[in-house]
Amino acid sequence: MKESYYSLGLMSGTSMDGVDASIIKTDGKTRYSAILDKYYEYPTVIYNNLLKLRAKVKTSKDLKKYDKQIKLAEKEITIFHAESVKKILRETKVKVDFVGFHGQTIFHNVKEKISKQLGDGKLLSKLIKKNVVYNFRKNDLANNGEGAPLAPIFHKLLVTKYKIKTPLIILNIGGIANITSINKKYELISSKDIGPGNCLIDRWIRLKSNKKYDKNGLIAKSGNINKFILNRYLDNFYNNELNKKKSYDINDFDIYFAKKLSLKDGAATLTEFTADICSKKLVNGSVYVTGGGRKNNFLIRSIKKKISSNISLIDKKGIDGDYIESQAFAYLAIRSYLKLPISFPKTTGCKKPCTGGVLVKNF
Repeated sequence: MKESYYSLGLMSGTSMDGVDASIIKTDGKTRYSAILDKYYEYPTVIYNNLLKLRAKVKTSKDLKKYDKQIKLAEKEITIFHAESVKKILRETKVKVDFVGFHGQTIFHNVKEKISKQLGDGKLLSKLIKKNVVYNFRKNDLANNGEGAPLAPIFHKLLVTKYKIKTPLIILNIGGIANITSINKKYELISSKDIGPGNCLIDRWIRLKSNKKYDKNGLIAKSGNINKFILNRYLDNFYNNELNKKKSYDINDFDIYFAKKLSLKDGAATLTEFTADICSKKLVNGSVYVTGGGRKNNFLIRSIKKKISSNISLIDKKGIDGDYIESQAFAYLAIRSYLKLPISFPKTTGCKKPCTGGVLVKNF
């Protein structure tokens, strides 16, 4: 068995705008170094098809109802991932041992133990002629976990490697926001999804304008927060079973309550709603923000106003906050190959530490 491996992680988040690709060198345990990170944007056709498909798939029954469309989309994005792999491999002399293929989440339901990611691991392996690890969440769900979040074990490695002062919280703002808490002894205390990240704001912007997202939060900044609507929806969230979950699907949240507002006021109200939920969980140590949402200056300032802890972007520690998830799945691929745990009772709520990820060699 080798001391270390070169692994390529592929991540397409809930924004559905493209693929983050990262090559790392790691032993799957305590050693890690970043080699190369690249982003490959989906063509407009794929992006629009994915948005339409996700809007249709609201329940597990819809997975069967739209099976043909799902299979077509799966093949389409698998081919796109394969092309992305070939592109990044042309830019390096490194010989990659494994590819960690997360896929594109279109449905996540803990009660039914279903987490559906579009992505055909066997086809990808055939197209790129590499060992592929995929379907990372299945084993955790089978062991009473919630299937997410899976990045915390990598967060712990980053904090240790870069000697970041603890205790701290890593706040990842993707489509869904999640946190990882690490104590003074560099021990992983807990992690969980905490609520919407970019998903409500992005959905609103797409609905009310021809833009994909609120760049730098400028639209929200120019609007007025509707306090009545905001407080009513916050009360609804905090007094709902939804608030007790450890993992979320973006379909757990809706923008219906803001539907009568203008573009700017709706953006301001939804941003404030997101900031309020995020801030309530940031109570133990310094906060470092990762994910696409960290670029929404208005959102970050709104969170800052609500907490007493220091909050800063993880980039200030020499870590590129755009590629933590893709690097994480490169790392998790190696841990899966080595049969090491990738999820834990304190992260996903699983019964015992679980490995995960299905290894396929189809060439």
